[in-house]
Amino acid sequence: MRPSGLALTMILIGLGAGGCSMSRTDTKAYAKADDSDLTGSITRPKDAAPTETDLAFARNAASDVLSIGDKDASQHWENPETGARGSVTPIAQSYAAEDGRKCRDFLASYVNGTTETWLQGAGCQSSRGRWEIHTLKPWRS
Repeated sequence: MRPSGLALTMILIGLGAGGCSMSRTDTKAYAKADDSDLTGSITRPKDAAPTETDLAFARNAASDVLSIGDKDASQHWENPETGARGSVTPIAQSYAAEDGRKCRDFLASYVNGTTETWLQGAGCQSSRGRWEIHTLKPWRS
């Protein structure tokens, strides 16, 4: 039995696309990079602890989200200078501090390069109504 024209065409396509390899021993034909070819425009992200400016952005976001007062609120923050970013979320109901001020605890995420961590903090409402962040440190579970 002879294969039909279509079957013969399919066989030829299959054989042609079956893949073959060619070995080349002339290594001069390939491009090679050395240190002089590197521009430094692409760098590996730094793994670093939060800077003071990162913490300032996180504190500002914490003050904003605590002012909202919603139990499901969350506030994003980002430091354009370092690329660090995260969000702040209140984690408990407000409580009265020893001095009578209204206070609330929160968690803040911190992401910079491959560093991902959590910070815990607390803020209290001032007599003028603005939330002041008095604690922001690495989270201990």
